[in-house]
Amino acid sequence: MDIFALIASFGGGIIGAYMGALPAFILTGVIAITGAGVAMGGGADMTVGFIAFGSYLGPHVAFAGGVAAAAYAGKQKKLGSGTDILSSLNGLCDPMTLIVGGIFGVFGFLVHYLMGSILHLNTDLPGITVVISAIVVRFLFGTSGLIGKAPASEKREYFTSGNGMMCNVLLGLGLGTAVGFIYQVLVNSGAGDAVLGSYPILCFGIAAASLIFTQTGFATPATHHIALIAALAVAASGNPALGPIFGIIASLVGDFMAKTFNSHCDTHIDPPAFTIFILTFIINAVFGNGFFSV
Repeated sequence: MDIFALIASFGGGIIGAYMGALPAFILTGVIAITGAGVAMGGGADMTVGFIAFGSYLGPHVAFAGGVAAAAYAGKQKKLGSGTDILSSLNGLCDPMTLIVGGIFGVFGFLVHYLMGSILHLNTDLPGITVVISAIVVRFLFGTSGLIGKAPASEKREYFTSGNGMMCNVLLGLGLGTAVGFIYQVLVNSGAGDAVLGSYPILCFGIAAASLIFTQTGFATPATHHIALIAALAVAASGNPALGPIFGIIASLVGDFMAKTFNSHCDTHIDPPAFTIFILTFIINAVFGNGFFSV
């Protein structure tokens, strides 16, 4: 364990709190694009592992810290809802809210270390850490239980129905097709291992950065779980047809996670992170190469 990275994670958690969980994650996407671009161009990149997925802006540190801080602020009635991952919590002028963010930044770093360096889990480590952290946060600061409390008069849904379901399928199909077959274009053009190895990170970064439109009020969905999983499936298998297949699967799994763990609740458990760590584990198990574990 790098003690300096551990100390830095407290600051990363505060960054996620004062900036807001989603704005911090958008910056993760921007840095991921930059780092992947440098690596695909043949340069030596240090930003992906140490900044985008490290103690500065890593989702398990900054995003998780922001989620925890929002949940704490919601419980203290300083924020309208503990599920609010868009607001910059610096505006609350509450030191304890920022400290909670820092504490959960450190917690995220330690869970990530446990899952990767000690247990050697063959999955997406930031993703599983974000989920574990969010579950702890829900039981600490929430009142709705793990899967929320639907009104007695409302039938609980586990998937979006009607046109919403079709849109989710088409979202996964469209993004998965683009991601999968562009990978094959790169292969056909003679792209080297540096390009192909960084391609999933680039796809993730583009999708994560697109959440700037969600942040600014447009109906743009989260798609980083779809883009990353589709790219990983294609890169691990060498079969571009798995892009749209895993794109649809990721979209539907993400919808299920949102309906199950993020409805009728008062803290945020991230559906894309849930989807990414489960499907990355499956891809790594099926293709047996441990392709992706940041």
